[in-house]
Amino acid sequence: MSAPQATRSTALHAGAWWLWALGLATAASRTTNPLLLGLLVGVAGYVVAARRTDAPWARSYGAFVKLGLVVITIRLVFAFVLGSPIPGTHTLVTLPEVPLPDWAKGVRIGGRVTAEGMLFALYDGLKLATLLICVGAANALANPSRLLKSLPGALYEAGVAVVVAMTFAPNLVADVQRLRAARRLRGRPDRGFKALLQVGLPVLEGALERSVALAAAMDARGYGRTAQVPRAVRHTTSVLTLGGLLGICAGTYGLLGDTGGGYGLPLLLAGLAAALAGLWLGGRRSVRSRYRPERWGVRAWLVAGSGIAVAALMIWANDYAPAALHPPAVPLTTPVLPLWPAASLLVGLLPAFTAPPPGTTEDKGRAGRADRADRTSRAERADEAVGRAETADGAAGRAGRTDRSVSRSHEQGRGQAQVQGQGRTPESTPPTNPSTGPSTGPPINPSSNPPSNPPTDTEPCEKEPTQ
Repeated sequence: MSAPQATRSTALHAGAWWLWALGLATAASRTTNPLLLGLLVGVAGYVVAARRTDAPWARSYGAFVKLGLVVITIRLVFAFVLGSPIPGTHTLVTLPEVPLPDWAKGVRIGGRVTAEGMLFALYDGLKLATLLICVGAANALANPSRLLKSLPGALYEAGVAVVVAMTFAPNLVADVQRLRAARRLRGRPDRGFKALLQVGLPVLEGALERSVALAAAMDARGYGRTAQVPRAVRHTTSVLTLGGLLGICAGTYGLLGDTGGGYGLPLLLAGLAAALAGLWLGGRRSVRSRYRPERWGVRAWLVAGSGIAVAALMIWANDYAPAALHPPAVPLTTPVLPLWPAASLLVGLLPAFTAPPPGTTEDKGRAGRADRADRTSRAERADEAVGRAETADGAAGRAGRTDRSVSRSHEQGRGQAQVQGQGRTPESTPPTNPSTGPSTGPPINPSSNPPSNPPTDTEPCEKEPTQ
């Protein structure tokens, strides 16, 4: 199935990416085989490279990979200095042991470092690093703001806090990259402890500015307003939500543990049902609306289903091939790659072919030009409509003024007729222009004598005889 170009209407739902990533993380928690964990990292990296955009949060995947390497290093250092609970016979080095008091029994600093203990620490650190990389893949692929729009109303306040926390790392990485590039352009070093200190203050300042801007935007949009809900409904919502979350935690622990497979799934389903009922009741307190709600289409089902299938297949593989998924550290053995668990992990590559690919810069430029042309044509059509309306209004105004002029002319004509009927000269009446209305001048009073015409140089002045 050929995936269409990613646009606002065809972009994949953000929740589908998170379900896919959590499925890979669940599969990583079920094994300590370094080959399977490396294959999981490769699957997540391939999907991120094929489907991530050029948004700021999409550049955070490399930071999570580096964080995973730091976790592995710290785990190995702790095992080297503080020792390991795994007994071993292959001694690598013996460190000077620091004597500790009796209350610190069970903890040692220094001593014998064995190969078995370091190998166990490597497996454990690689497992934790894989979990972090799966979460980083979700951060790089899912749009945080669109994920916030998809949350139910009862989780809106908590969702805002979670989204802000998730976007902190990508924005921090983008700020550090921008400041390091600026230092390189100015000919200043961008590596080393001194450069790190000089970059840290602008990064902190940018984080504070974003926090203030976010607080102002939330306040302007009426964040935190709620509707009136009866007390019984609020208490029922709290009990269902809290009980459901506890059931989900206990069920997840049972599924991830080695001995809780029997009660884990029923408890997880019961907790999920209770939590959903609580969220539905709690959503009645929300008075916000959704503009262009996110759609969960067929491709979202395929992406989310691939992650869930990987998790389910790895849980099943833990039952029929536990030795292959958990290679022992004592005695030292070379891990092997089991065929069917490895094939089940490859199901996680499905989003690389079914999810809509991100648009290139050229495609975005064409889309932007088409959008601008569409907006320009709409504006021109609106201007034409306004012009036609103004023309119609002007014509109606001119017609009204003509009607008023005609009516005034008729009134002036009746006034002249009354003056002629009383023996007055019509020349005393001011002329009237039907197109422009009556000329300015004092009003005519029919009961008074009209003023005589003023004398001119060409016409002699004749005095009226007195009676």
